[in-house]
Amino acid sequence: MTQSRTHNCGELRISNVGEEVTLSGWYENIRKVSKTLGFLVLRDFYGTTQIVIETEEMMNIIDELNSETTIQVEGTVRERSSKNDKLPTGDIEVVPKAIRVLGKCIYNELPFEINRSKEADENTRLKYRFLDLRNPEVKKKIVLRSNVVAELRRRMEDEGFLEISTPILTASSPEGARDYIVPSRKFPGKFYALPQAPQQFKQLLMTAGFDRYFQIAPCFRDEDARGDRTPGEFYQLDMEMAFASQDDVLAVLEKVVVPVFEKFGIYKRVTPAPFRRIPYLEAMEKYGTDKPDLRIDLELQDATDVLGDIGFETFNGKKIKAVVVDGFTATRKQIDQLIADVEVQTAQKTYWFRLDEQGEIVGGISKFVQPVKDKVVSALGLKPGCFVGIAAGTLGVAQKTAGVMRTKLGTLCPEHMDKEQYQFCWIVDFPMYEIGEESGELEFCHNPFSMPNGGLEALEKAEKGEIDPLSITAFQYDLVINGYESASGAVRNHDPEIMVKAFNLVGLGENEVKSKFPAMYNAFCYGAPPHAGAAPGVDRMIMLLTGEESIREVITFPMNGNAQDLMCGAPSEVTEKQLREVHIEIRKPKED
Repeated sequence: MTQSRTHNCGELRISNVGEEVTLSGWYENIRKVSKTLGFLVLRDFYGTTQIVIETEEMMNIIDELNSETTIQVEGTVRERSSKNDKLPTGDIEVVPKAIRVLGKCIYNELPFEINRSKEADENTRLKYRFLDLRNPEVKKKIVLRSNVVAELRRRMEDEGFLEISTPILTASSPEGARDYIVPSRKFPGKFYALPQAPQQFKQLLMTAGFDRYFQIAPCFRDEDARGDRTPGEFYQLDMEMAFASQDDVLAVLEKVVVPVFEKFGIYKRVTPAPFRRIPYLEAMEKYGTDKPDLRIDLELQDATDVLGDIGFETFNGKKIKAVVVDGFTATRKQIDQLIADVEVQTAQKTYWFRLDEQGEIVGGISKFVQPVKDKVVSALGLKPGCFVGIAAGTLGVAQKTAGVMRTKLGTLCPEHMDKEQYQFCWIVDFPMYEIGEESGELEFCHNPFSMPNGGLEALEKAEKGEIDPLSITAFQYDLVINGYESASGAVRNHDPEIMVKAFNLVGLGENEVKSKFPAMYNAFCYGAPPHAGAAPGVDRMIMLLTGEESIREVITFPMNGNAQDLMCGAPSEVTEKQLREVHIEIRKPKED
């Protein structure tokens, strides 16, 4: 039996009428008119073709088959009497003289209708992902992904970058997220780790004399899923440049990324280069986030002076941030839902009032605001019809809570959000350090291998207590697109003395630095060039290009939100023999 085909199912046109052809694909469905007449849809990767069943013999063959069986059809192309101008192949049909089964579907019922798979429960879709991907609407996202990756490769090569693969099995290092660890068979009690990013290797490539490196790199982090983040693994366009400054890296990425969004994005308006650069502290003050969606024209205002002493106990001694929106004509029910949604996302209560069309303060906490109405109206620039959302707390809490409210208000007010575009910006001058939410100790804010502003002198002053380490900024930068962090990068620390001093501040001594990062430390002692780089996230980029809200829609075989591969059954148990080979004993948690 031959499995060849002369054409694919999206290829035949009116010019092929009269030809003898062989097609192969999936039997999608049939519309039966009688025992001897039916119209079968044959589908493959490229499209669909109508097969006209006109004999009892051919109908008997089809009656024995379940849909989604793969078949081969030999027949003659003819012009359709009733054409379908919505299909590329809608002018023709194929009359079969032979139908052969290539791969039988043994199930009478499918988990979902192929062309409506996106309506199915997500876990069902993931369990039967091989069927879900047969849906042309799902498949085209993966095709787009392939095309975008090819375009990124071509543009990076045009900029003189060399694609180099780096190791997957490496050493565990403190880079911010949990490692996936792999036990060693040959070295009992020791472990490899899957790389959270190729960070150390790409810096080592710079010290080895490679000038411009990139790869479409797999990265592995044991972290929880979000709508814009998949658990387990993801891919990034990893790049690094020797003898480069922050400006050099930003210019290259702008040159590479803008044409990709112009070519493949669902929105045709794209921010032209150079992108706006917003210092981190300014972003937090104006937008309440280091990932501002600049399609929204709202900004935060400081209302501490005008609202901090109005007798509302919750505001006493707190920083107060306000978001003012004109024309927000929501009902009380809609406002209550907004307040509830912000609280769910931030675990913080927010407050509100409105200046009505008669110029009166109404709703929410209006009774506390009314006595200082004129002062508030002047300070916040209120006009009749303005809605004011308020957050209070420490500076960081007030900013972040008000930032969430700003974003939600923007999405609720079309006049304040120009949605049909890609808005890019750079967030720069990130803090070098922060206080960890879980540890309560000083930690690196972003990338521990970044060059601090002020260099060694700034670190030494912090060590002596002359300046607050939290005041040190770094040459770190994020690319933000429509409110999503889409790339992170930095000018790297290439000086071993500065490297040791930077880690000293977070409690790691010189010997620990040498033991945890032996390759980088040693390499830097042999004359490392200044270098800088970044890593745009490929998965998130595709998500933005397609307009999808879930990143799992653009990943070929994603895990679910609980980091499970429902199709292959991972994570799974292994045998006792496998455990003994790698010197592992399972210790299950004690039951309460």
